[in-house]
Amino acid sequence: MIQGESVPERPAGRQLVFLGTGTSTGVPVLGCDCAVCTSADPRNQRTRPSVVMCFPAGNLLVDTTPEMRIQLLREKIGRIHAIAFTHHHADHLFGLDDARLFPKWTGGPVPVFCEQETEDCIRRVFSYAFREESRDWPAGFVPKIHFERIRPGEPFRTLGQEVLPIRLDHGRFAVLGFRIGNLAYCTDVNRIPEASWPLLEGLDTLVLDALRHEAHPTHFSVEEALAAVRRLKPRQAWFTHLSHGLDHEATDAALPDGVRLAYDGLRIDF
Repeated sequence: MIQGESVPERPAGRQLVFLGTGTSTGVPVLGCDCAVCTSADPRNQRTRPSVVMCFPAGNLLVDTTPEMRIQLLREKIGRIHAIAFTHHHADHLFGLDDARLFPKWTGGPVPVFCEQETEDCIRRVFSYAFREESRDWPAGFVPKIHFERIRPGEPFRTLGQEVLPIRLDHGRFAVLGFRIGNLAYCTDVNRIPEASWPLLEGLDTLVLDALRHEAHPTHFSVEEALAAVRRLKPRQAWFTHLSHGLDHEATDAALPDGVRLAYDGLRIDF
């Protein structure tokens, strides 16, 4: 699917839409004039990392980046029916205020699937949404959400789908990946705990963090991500959370068969 093409909001099957594939700074990086940041290739223009999983029953948004509104408008996805969070870092969370519009279309609070630590952060950062006087405000004034507690290794159901949260390590932080059927989305990871490897076996599609070529304390490098792909052997792997150290065309050409860089607007049926 070509980026920018008009598509239905909810396809007949299941579809993964990459809203953003960049690292926490986005690409281009402010103040940088490197070859990637000044590139004319639209695949080198990366907003903060997020995806939408589109199902016949509705759209599941994974993370709410600072560019969430722009990302959803770009992809012509106007309605979100549920949200799942991998973790609560700013590049994955700070677009949540724009979720205040979703209840106007869903008819009630949006279910938010997350761990306790992420809920605590949301209640602190967006405290105005949880004040007593905010409860009776009309939809669209503040985010109206309903928290659903999730735990790694314990599947939950939403929009007619079973979703398996998977524990991942992000430096000293514990985060979640998500598996639906034979697709797994694993961003912001530099180590897969031993207990989580079996939960990632038998995949058709693996989306995996691959920040840059050099080692990093909280993200897989390209070489480390390739090692994980060799162990898991998915049919297809897509790398995300990409820095300006990776030119799309040059890096993509050097990757082995079955492994490619994702880009903003990429759509995958699964």
